[in-house]
Amino acid sequence: MSEKQPRNPLHGVTLERMLEELVADYGWPELGRMVNIRCFNNDPSIKSSLKFLRKTEWARKQVEELYLTKKHF
Repeated sequence: MSEKQPRNPLHGVTLERMLEELVADYGWPELGRMVNIRCFNNDPSIKSSLKFLRKTEWARKQVEELYLTKKHF
């Protein structure tokens, strides 16, 4: 069963998609400056970043907020 979330701007957007778009728009160095986490600054990759972000709520929230700011929801 899929719940509708009409007021959730992140509904249907995967963490991987967010991260890929942010990296495409800003690049790893700028993204690492904006969200200062090791997986963005030291040998960054989508895979390692997703693993960290899925386990670390505060970092995921920062990435989600940056994505929303970029998208101007």
